[in-house]
Amino acid sequence: MRRFNSVVLDVDSTLAGIEGIDWLAALRGPAAAALSTELTDKAMQGLIPLEEIYGRRLHSVRPTRGEIEALSRVYVQRMAPMARETVTYLRDEGVHLTIASGGFEQAILPLAAELGLEPEQVHAVRLYFDERGEYTGYDESSLLARQYGKRDTIAGLGLTAPVLAVGDGITDSEIAEVADAFAVFTGFIRRESVIARADHVLESFDQLRELVIE
Repeated sequence: MRRFNSVVLDVDSTLAGIEGIDWLAALRGPAAAALSTELTDKAMQGLIPLEEIYGRRLHSVRPTRGEIEALSRVYVQRMAPMARETVTYLRDEGVHLTIASGGFEQAILPLAAELGLEPEQVHAVRLYFDERGEYTGYDESSLLARQYGKRDTIAGLGLTAPVLAVGDGITDSEIAEVADAFAVFTGFIRRESVIARADHVLESFDQLRELVIE
């Protein structure tokens, strides 16, 4: 029996064991990597609003199209253990799966395809490049580049209840305002401020499967 009819999944440090923007920043050297990691962690703990750092990090890194394609391959390589099997099982059981991420659409779509999800099930931020593949900007109108963007995105989808949100960061926990429950995923990183807001704590995708399906 299904406890939840819809599941919303984060990507960075949930479906895959990396933070995409931090991985890209590391390509620019140790100083850029350290700054990006610090800003990401503060945002995911709710210490600074996401919109204060989103454009700042991207402007600093300016990822090329080729680097985003490389990131997409790393997402697949570093997929969480049992994520593929769990997503397949939940999908076969009739659970509607949605990806909601402040990450980059072009990097996340190949991961979604590996999980058997369609592009319309993916909500992420689109990047723009010129004809040479150089970074020119991002979709600044995207809700997902803002603090409450995941919450507002999910609110507008009309998902079939009960809805479970799953992720590692504060922006994932905010989905709980428009969902029925929030499960913090600690398989890659533990943030105590996020755990304190969670209805469930999951260390693995096996546990997610057990939570969703009795």
